[in-house]
Amino acid sequence: MSLQHSNDTTTQRPQPQVCGSIIDAQGREVPITEQMIQKACKELEASRVKKVQKG
Repeated sequence: MSLQHSNDTTTQRPQPQVCGSIIDAQGREVPITEQMIQKACKELEASRVKKVQKG
């Protein structure tokens, strides 16, 4: 038996895909989600559009 097959019988738990965390106002660690990133990008885009329109 090779070492490549030695883990066949073990249960592998899926790893959570955490890119990072922020610390909230209460000092808790909050994982950054895809939704949070998309919201921030939309808000940034909207603020840039407003700035360009003001000239």
